[in-house]
Amino acid sequence: MEPIRQVAMLCIGRAVMFGGIAIALIMLSFSFNPALAFRSGAIATMLMAGVLTFKAIAVMSQNPKKTEVWLNLSEAFRPQNRESRQVFRGVLREVYGNFARTSFAIACGFFAVSLGLGLIGFDVSYIPAPAQANALH
Repeated sequence: MEPIRQVAMLCIGRAVMFGGIAIALIMLSFSFNPALAFRSGAIATMLMAGVLTFKAIAVMSQNPKKTEVWLNLSEAFRPQNRESRQVFRGVLREVYGNFARTSFAIACGFFAVSLGLGLIGFDVSYIPAPAQANALH
């Protein structure tokens, strides 16, 4: 069961890492407003946590042979009978759940930082009107 967990951590962790890079780039694009950057990061990370939670639930009805973990697992460690496939699904569910919980905790941290930055005045939620030029008629 440990080789399955290691491969699952590698495969799912890699996918979460790419999602984290995308979230970091979203936050970077809002760097002109730090509170908005953390708020957008929190929303995107919460969305990722939701997707991971859905995957943790859906893996129980998924064919193990159609997973990336199965493809990366060596032949010797692939489950052969029904009971071992249930164990395989359980390991995947646990790994997805762990990443979902971590993503949720990070999203809560981002929301807290966003709230703190907003309270101390770093939230620029308005765009000032351009200066009117005095036109001579």
